[in-house]
Amino acid sequence: MNIKGIVKVLEDTQEIGEKGFKKRLIVVTTQEQYPQDIAIEFTGDKTNLLDEIAEGETVDVSINIRGREYNGKYYTSIQGWKIDTII
Repeated sequence: MNIKGIVKVLEDTQEIGEKGFKKRLIVVTTQEQYPQDIAIEFTGDKTNLLDEIAEGETVDVSINIRGREYNGKYYTSIQGWKIDTII
């Protein structure tokens, strides 16, 4: 799946835990009749893909939707694995 839009927020890389797990969040605003702010998480070595991206740029993000159950509750996340700038 892909999401196209303008980068609204680009957070710094966070390292979590003793093993140095890395994650980075980007928020993309879609360009449709009712724009949506979509938070997309990049993890591990994929965080480096965001080094060349800046807020305000138009991008096309390839994503996977992930779901999991924990203690009887269900959680969904959007994980990015590729990002391209649209000119």
